[in-house]
Amino acid sequence: MQLVKIYPDNPNRRAIQQIVYALRDGNIIIYPTDTLYAIGCDALNVRAVERICRIKGIDPAKASLSIVCQDLSDAAHYARIDNTTHRLMRKNLPGAFTFILPAGSELPKLYKQRKSVGVRVPDNNIARAIVEELGNPLLSTSIATNHDEPEYTTNPELITEVYGTQVDYIIDGGEGDIVGSTIIDCTNGEPQIIREGKGVIEE
Repeated sequence: MQLVKIYPDNPNRRAIQQIVYALRDGNIIIYPTDTLYAIGCDALNVRAVERICRIKGIDPAKASLSIVCQDLSDAAHYARIDNTTHRLMRKNLPGAFTFILPAGSELPKLYKQRKSVGVRVPDNNIARAIVEELGNPLLSTSIATNHDEPEYTTNPELITEVYGTQVDYIIDGGEGDIVGSTIIDCTNGEPQIIREGKGVIEE
C-alpha cells in the first residue's frame, strides 16, 4: 500500500496520473471527497468493483452502487436525467449530494442488474481530477464511520491503520469530514431526500 500526498487546492498532475495508472490496472484507492473519505476503483472494471464489494461485505448484485463523475454532462452518459432533475443537479453540483437516478445503457453488466445508480460530482478537486484523467467514473463507497474515534475516518494516516492491508493506494488530501452526502432519489418523478447529510439542497 502506498500513501500519496496530494494538495486539494492544486492537485499535482504527476501524482494524479500515478493514481489513474493504478486504477486502470484494477487497483483500489481511498481518496478524499467533499464529505467522507471513500473507497474507489475504475467503475468500468468489474473485478475491481467486486473487490470493493468484498471489502465492504456487500453483494454487488443487490447493493446500491454509486459512481463519481467529473461533471453533469459526464453523468448523463451513465444515468438517465430528465429535465427537472437536470435543473436540480445543475444548481447543486459540484456538491455534497448523491443523486439516485435511473441507470443508463453505458454502465457495464454488473450495474444493469439494478434499475438505478447513485451519482456524485463532489466539490473536491482531487476526486474530479482523478475522474477527468481516468476518462470514466469511479465506483465510490464511503469508508465506514467511527463515531467513537472519528479521527480514524478523517485522518489519512490513521485511515491507513484500518485499511492499509485492504487497498493499494491511500490519498492524503487533508482532513476529511464525518458527515456523508445528502441522498436524493430522482427515480420516481418528484425528487425526494432519503438521507439528510452535509449538502443543503437548493431548489
